[in-house]
Amino acid sequence: MDKPQAGATAGVNSRIENYRSMTPAERLAALAKAVSLTADDVRAIGEPNSLPIERANGMIENVVGKFELPFGIATNFLINGRDYLIPMAVEEPSIVAAASYMARIARDNGGFFTSSTGPIMRAQVQVLGVTDPYGARIKLLAARDEIIALANSRDKVLVGLGGGCKDIEVHVFPRTARGPMVVMHLIVDVRDAMGANTVNTMAETVAPSVEQLTGGEVRLRILSNLADLRLARARVCISEASLATKEYSGRRMIDGILDAYEFAAIDPYRAATHNKGIMNGIDPVIVATGNDWRAIEAGAHAYAARHGSYTSMSTWEVDTMGNLVGTLELPMAVGLVGGATKTHPVAQAALRILKVESAQELAEIAVTVGLAQNMAAVRALATEGIQRGHMALHARNIAIVAGATGAEIDKIAAELVQAKDVRTDRAKEILAALRK
Repeated sequence: MDKPQAGATAGVNSRIENYRSMTPAERLAALAKAVSLTADDVRAIGEPNSLPIERANGMIENVVGKFELPFGIATNFLINGRDYLIPMAVEEPSIVAAASYMARIARDNGGFFTSSTGPIMRAQVQVLGVTDPYGARIKLLAARDEIIALANSRDKVLVGLGGGCKDIEVHVFPRTARGPMVVMHLIVDVRDAMGANTVNTMAETVAPSVEQLTGGEVRLRILSNLADLRLARARVCISEASLATKEYSGRRMIDGILDAYEFAAIDPYRAATHNKGIMNGIDPVIVATGNDWRAIEAGAHAYAARHGSYTSMSTWEVDTMGNLVGTLELPMAVGLVGGATKTHPVAQAALRILKVESAQELAEIAVTVGLAQNMAAVRALATEGIQRGHMALHARNIAIVAGATGAEIDKIAAELVQAKDVRTDRAKEILAALRK
């Protein structure tokens, strides 16, 4: 059953004044105060070598070093009446700023509202070599209870927490290039885990029984990243007045956003970029919390094509009061336990910043940031264009590439933006003049 997630933790204020103007150390101190971070968390986030090479070596193979990403905080988010400061790990400029700005507009309109389904994952067991695939399907369905019991025999802890295999489905592909194919799905409640290891183990456990029942041969036993039973949803409602700027009326803003959305809804070439913008918001949250962003990407894009053509992940429309309404629904297989969420110190700190109480709550936060990011992108595209804001922030990167340090970075970036000429060679010229 769908239900909104509302955390019990109170007292956080995501509206931190002048956060953008602070130094990194000042921002970290303000964050620590706002969410009551421990000294260990502050060190993990702010000091070098928070991930020791020995721990990195235990996480993946052939380790030779570590690769760092900027770790920022999106502010202003109000979700289901609760404030969140949201950690984001990402290299692209403008993402954190855009999400924070859209969250501020949404905040004045009641914020974002979310809901989600249960944490249900699928494991697929592929059966080949059967000449009666529909008969094999009925045999498997008749043995449902035995298959479920066998799957659950491998994870008593999960079952004790209220999770475990809850049902099976059997899909028949009677004509393939490899002959008839039967695919059984285990439907598993994985609780607060992402669930890959759990469902994969269950699939391997039941495989011999499936072969015995069907007379076929099991090949693949693996989870599906199209987690269409594990959905998270976000909604925002913005008044016309809240969207007005000096250059554009609120009605012009809404019309532009609707035009941009419709383009993405009908054209896969536009939808791919539109949806990349949504994932610009979601992926940094997933990375910051130590979750599997490749799985999230795979599930999201597959879900966007579930009706036979690739289209927009989000929807934008106008309600009877003339307000702009944005919605986003995506598979969101995230976890709070297992993997890097437990081994990476900064991922652990990120979860403590969020103060989430369940994987469902984290999933809802992620889609909320995706919706905010989408709103920022279509709003910019529908008016002054995407480059105006993006290049203003990108100018700092260009200044650094040119060799600027310290106060030089902001001086050069400001001059590049003012001249609307954000190029490395121009940045080098300005730097040379400054140093003379």
